[in-house]
Amino acid sequence: MFDTPFDRIQASRSDRSDEPDDFDDFAADDGSHVSTDQVLVGQPAGRRRWLYVAGLVLALLAAWWLLRGASPPAPPMPIPVVTVATPLEREITEWDEFVGRFTASQSVEVRPQVSGQIERVHFSDGQYVRAGAPLFTIDARTYRAALAQAQAQAAQASSALALSRENLARAQRLVADDAVAATEIDRLEAEVRSNSAALGSARALVAARSLDVGFATVRAPISGRISDRRIDAGNLVSGGSGAEATLLTTINAVDPIHFEFAGSEALFLKARRDGLDKGTPVDIRLQDETDYRWHGTLDFTDNGLDPDSGTIRARAVIRNAGDFLAPGLFGRMRLASGGTHRALLVPDSAVSTDQTRKLVLIVEEDGTVARRMVELGPLVGGLRAIEGSLKPTDRVVIKGLQMAVPGQKVRAQIGKIAPPDRRTAAAQGPVRVASRASSATLAN
Repeated sequence: MFDTPFDRIQASRSDRSDEPDDFDDFAADDGSHVSTDQVLVGQPAGRRRWLYVAGLVLALLAAWWLLRGASPPAPPMPIPVVTVATPLEREITEWDEFVGRFTASQSVEVRPQVSGQIERVHFSDGQYVRAGAPLFTIDARTYRAALAQAQAQAAQASSALALSRENLARAQRLVADDAVAATEIDRLEAEVRSNSAALGSARALVAARSLDVGFATVRAPISGRISDRRIDAGNLVSGGSGAEATLLTTINAVDPIHFEFAGSEALFLKARRDGLDKGTPVDIRLQDETDYRWHGTLDFTDNGLDPDSGTIRARAVIRNAGDFLAPGLFGRMRLASGGTHRALLVPDSAVSTDQTRKLVLIVEEDGTVARRMVELGPLVGGLRAIEGSLKPTDRVVIKGLQMAVPGQKVRAQIGKIAPPDRRTAAAQGPVRVASRASSATLAN
């Protein structure tokens, strides 16, 4: 207002405050440093407010710049969904299963008892023969000649015996007249005994030669299915006993036929305690069959266990009408062991393993997953028989096991366990569970 020194200083300060300053501090006229805050104190309130707002905007922009690359927070995990069902309750029959092989009930090797040339073969390879039927004819001319010679020797011995007996009779009539010495009587009696023994020997030789003639025709010792001929007509064969005789063919009796198998010591003890012995019914199926169509009875159990393998041999006898079964076929046999009882069945896929323990997962009423330790029974058409703490009212997780964690909540959807098909259950293969039943079927 007035042109005084004081007014000129104020005007100069006002002009400098309007100029932009890039420095935090600046020098005063007297040479001292003045901070920006000290300068702002003297500025108007509206300008200071604008500076504060600008700083806040800059801070927000810096924060947005630093945080713009961060991902948004993850949404909460949805509640897992599982399918549950109550166990299926059914009457089942438990079986112990064995693998074995069919063998002939009788088997013989046909070998000649006399040597000679094969003249004729009386059978076709593989046909069924009856006991006593002729199989081979060996040239018997030499044996017939020997038989005739033996018969002649027997006749000669018989004539000599008759003469000695007549001489003894004459001498005995002369004894009363003292016309014959006692020593002569003794000699004639010894001659009779000697000729009687010679006649017995000749007759035995005739019998032996007759057997040789009979052995020239080789006959079937048993009824059964014959193999192929090992020797053709015209070949020489060696007779005798044992392996030195020529093998002509073999015959197997296959109706009935045997089924031989081996059982472990545990199964043997279990069968003994259950009273399973000779006459126990068995069922057998072949490797290409799904049902057990062959039926028989337990026929034999060995008198001791094999110390090397710890198993015992046993045998069943099977009717084989039509000779369909042949020795050497493999089969699977089941033996009813556990009787019939009610069991809880769940899908085998619903069973989990915790180290050496078996368990199933159930869902409580509040949706919490819990574990039930169980003991496994046999398979019944794809379903597992369960024993232990499982109850008929428990809701067992049958689908979504990988999402069911014990102690956590899930959303349960009600499912249903399909009952096993009887044919599938009957064809169920073995599952070894210690000495328990190998398999089971639905009871009729």
